[in-house]
Amino acid sequence: MSAEKKYLDATLSFEERAKALVEGMTLEEKVYQTLHGAPAIERLDVKAYNYWNEALHGVARAGTATVFPQAIGLAATFDEDFLEEIAVAVSDEGRAKFNAQQKYGDYDIYKGLTFWSPNVNIFRDPRWGRGHETFGEDPYLTSRLGVRFIEGMQGNDEKYMKVAACAKHFAVHSGPEDERHSFNAISSEQDLRETYLPAFKACVKEADVEVVMGAYNRTNDEPCCGSKRLLEDILRDEWGFKGHVTSDCWAIKDFHEFHMVTSTPVESVALAMNRGCDLNCGNIYGNLLKAVQDGLVTEETITRAVERLFTTRMKLGLFDPQENVPFNVIDYSVVDCDAHKKLNERAARKSTILLKNADNMLPLDLSKIATIGVVGPNANNRKALVGNYEGTASEYITILEGIQRYVGDDVRVMYSEGCHLCKNRCQFLAQEKDRMSEVRAVAEASDVIIACFGLDASLEGEEGDEGNEFASGDKPNLNLPGIQEEVLKELVDSGKPVVLVLLSGSALSVPYADENVGAILQGWYPGARGGKAIAEILFGDYSPEGKLPVTFYRTTEELPDFKDYSMKNRTYRYMQNEALYPFGYGLSYTDFEVSNVELSADTIDLGENIAIRATLKNVGEMEGAETLQVYVKACLEGAPNYQLKALKKVDLKPGESAELTVSLKDEDFGLYNEEGVKMLNACDYEVYVGTNLPDARSVALTGKTPAKFCVKHAGTAVVIPE
Repeated sequence: MSAEKKYLDATLSFEERAKALVEGMTLEEKVYQTLHGAPAIERLDVKAYNYWNEALHGVARAGTATVFPQAIGLAATFDEDFLEEIAVAVSDEGRAKFNAQQKYGDYDIYKGLTFWSPNVNIFRDPRWGRGHETFGEDPYLTSRLGVRFIEGMQGNDEKYMKVAACAKHFAVHSGPEDERHSFNAISSEQDLRETYLPAFKACVKEADVEVVMGAYNRTNDEPCCGSKRLLEDILRDEWGFKGHVTSDCWAIKDFHEFHMVTSTPVESVALAMNRGCDLNCGNIYGNLLKAVQDGLVTEETITRAVERLFTTRMKLGLFDPQENVPFNVIDYSVVDCDAHKKLNERAARKSTILLKNADNMLPLDLSKIATIGVVGPNANNRKALVGNYEGTASEYITILEGIQRYVGDDVRVMYSEGCHLCKNRCQFLAQEKDRMSEVRAVAEASDVIIACFGLDASLEGEEGDEGNEFASGDKPNLNLPGIQEEVLKELVDSGKPVVLVLLSGSALSVPYADENVGAILQGWYPGARGGKAIAEILFGDYSPEGKLPVTFYRTTEELPDFKDYSMKNRTYRYMQNEALYPFGYGLSYTDFEVSNVELSADTIDLGENIAIRATLKNVGEMEGAETLQVYVKACLEGAPNYQLKALKKVDLKPGESAELTVSLKDEDFGLYNEEGVKMLNACDYEVYVGTNLPDARSVALTGKTPAKFCVKHAGTAVVIPE
């Protein structure tokens, strides 16, 4: 084999092959390989490759694909095994589409195998517009789901990756959207380690994620895509990350345009490249040629970046014979296949949360219903099914359509949009509240009313998304927008039974509904087939099993300032007020009991584990699923509230029980001090084992008190090695 073809030698490691390939490139060729739209190098038989692809909840922006529930809905499943199952399906479709695109010479954007998902930022404030892209507010839950999503995406072949996943946005990133290009997120070392970094650490050290994306903002004065602390000290040196780092899109030009940490594009690209940002989503890295000429970057530094990028492409099998890469046989027929449609419906059912069910109003008994009124701006809103970063489904089933299909000709379904999602009229030339008389007519004619309210991705999302009505994608408050609550009150005042179905990607403040509506379902953005799944839950084919991955607050006023990145009084781990609906909460149509809870030890020390055994039994009359949740609280002044540290989900038929075992490690009892050092403190620890948080509100809502145990660490506080 000739020297210039050494990179084809399969006996060498991928890193060695990438090094051999890059050795044959000119400086200019190397520079242009650091752009997300990397051009072909014909003399080296290198095809064009576009790194920018998305798969947040299905393959996005590249035509037809299975559109699963939005990430926040997947988080509500509280089921890490299921997240991996979803990711396997998504990555199968990603490979199938890639194989077809390659066959026909299509190397466009959204056509590569480097998928910039998952988003493992912490949803620290419910006003953040992009929070629905995340797995919620808890570092442990986000870590577990992020790890399993990445493992499902990248596959388990011993040699090749199915696709390359990406943990984003590193780090301390959660709004405000309209200031993200200039914002400086200030975080204490304690909050950084306790809240903002754990999920990224797990994705790197446990899941071996191939790509990490830097955030737009600065963190503690450094732009994230050029941060020595984040990219060199923590990601590379401390965690041993071996993959490549990409910038967020056009983030590097923010260095000189908005962050003002550099003066010119040449200085900006030099800073990012020298700090280890290997790939530029955008085109500003073309300035690296001038940066080398000016002595701001060495060619060796660029070579290192390009070697990392080609190592990823080598791992994906892009330089090997077709027959050697097992994923090349994934056929296009897997895209949007029947099995994935069924999985999608299952995902929508598993993510739906029953927030209230007074007097067992749900499920509805169709034998007692002649007319159903379906009212609200989200009743027939396809946009409220899918959230953002979505693909194109072959079929969309809204809640209205799901109900109509379910009841067929046996029950009359009457529909009113009710109101615009956020404006005070539906028709531009009409007077305010132009659907109110229709709402009253439908209510009067109906035996039961399904009220469909909430948000969609035009009201919460990313800055610059088409159609954002509010605050560059962020929410100004937690209220139902526009006149939605006024329409809901009109429905309640009709005296007819009302079921509220909320579609949103974040927490809403709905105390009126909590007090006055008989039943409430939180459906998130439930995916393209979500209406079918929600109808099946409404009429009792399936029992709700979702749990809240975020806190539902009572008011906006109790929240800290949106721009304050301190975790004080934020999320269930630090909040002082009582929640409307707490983290980890969700009701069922059946009933479960936790019994025979045992801990293998009542002390914890370095290197030790505690096994927790419990029996979970379905004591109700319907098949359902429940999640065993384990929380730990250090009895120490200034310590966080109870923190989720283990979970296990199981499906059970009526009368069926399961013996469950989970484990707590020494690190699950550890807390970071103000210097960012993880300590096993000399104190008592409370361990709670049940199906919800041990707080008073959760106990009142569920009637279930978790079992409580005391675990001690004797002696002096010790550092937990990481």
